Amino acid sequence: MTKLIVRRLIQLPFIVFVIYTLALVLAWAVPGNPIEKGEGRRPQPEVMEAMKRQYNLDSFWTFYTSYIYSATGARWAVDRISGAEAERASAAAVVSGEQNIPRASRPIFDLGPSLQYEDWRVNEIIADALPVSITLGAAAILIALVIGLGAGIVGAVRPNSIADMGTLIVALIGISQPTFVIGTVLLVVFAVWLKLFPVGNWGVHGAVLPALTLSLPFAAYIARLTRMGLIDVLGADYIRTARAKGVSESRVILKHALKNAFLPVLSYLGPATALAMTGSFVVERVFTVPGIGQHFVNAVLNKDLFVIIGVVLVFSTLLILFNLAVDVLYRWVDPRIE
Repeated sequence: MTKLIVRRLIQLPFIVFVIYTLALVLAWAVPGNPIEKGEGRRPQPEVMEAMKRQYNLDSFWTFYTSYIYSATGARWAVDRISGAEAERASAAAVVSGEQNIPRASRPIFDLGPSLQYEDWRVNEIIADALPVSITLGAAAILIALVIGLGAGIVGAVRPNSIADMGTLIVALIGISQPTFVIGTVLLVVFAVWLKLFPVGNWGVHGAVLPALTLSLPFAAYIARLTRMGLIDVLGADYIRTARAKGVSESRVILKHALKNAFLPVLSYLGPATALAMTGSFVVERVFTVPGIGQHFVNAVLNKDLFVIIGVVLVFSTLLILFNLAVDVLYRWVDPRIE
């Protein structure tokens, strides 16, 4: 297990590097100028050139290498080394009466400045918005597990029954309908008509509808995986043996069958959790949730390369780590899996 974790962690920076390269190529190819302001306002040509040089936007390879230099912590390490040299020089300057100018502090993994939000850096935007998206995504996954496991168990225990058909229809609707349609319907019905939830207000009460909207597609997949897995497991020999020994049906399903039937669901939960926590762009837009999705959508519309790449790097890192957690949980659920 330790070798697996170490090997995957060693692979992580190489995978993120490939993702960064592909994302930057695609983002750079998008038409538009990130320096232009709203309504097509353009600075003077000389100002444009100066800003491009300032943000390394005059060349793809210049931006590519400079961003890696800052985002990987190399610039921070060089600054620390040169800062230590500056402190030694400052100590000598005190003796000679010279004055030293302090160096500006820099985050270790510097994701650069935002071209859209003045005086904001991408690190600050992500630190402010990512907890909101993680909270929303975690709530959505919990709701999806409750709904999906319950519907899947009902469908597997009574296959081809009315309850099974009902859960399949609901799962089909949850998979096929876009989240912006489901979110708009829930918003109109429960927030505007019934006035049970606030509109455009993020909080405990205001998180119910966006979390429910985000959870429905995941719940549909979990229900289908649980149903198919349970139907296969309930026909196994050890389940018939447990029933022959007089074990109650609820104990057979929940303790003996569900543990093995849960493996496909567990495999799905890795990328699903990462997607729910960082990829709820449409839901955040519909419900005005101040999460990372709002900033990512605005960054794409305004070609804010720093925000786009920063969000992609955070999302890809979380996705890899969640997949690693799933592999570790696989061994915990079933020690026979290598």
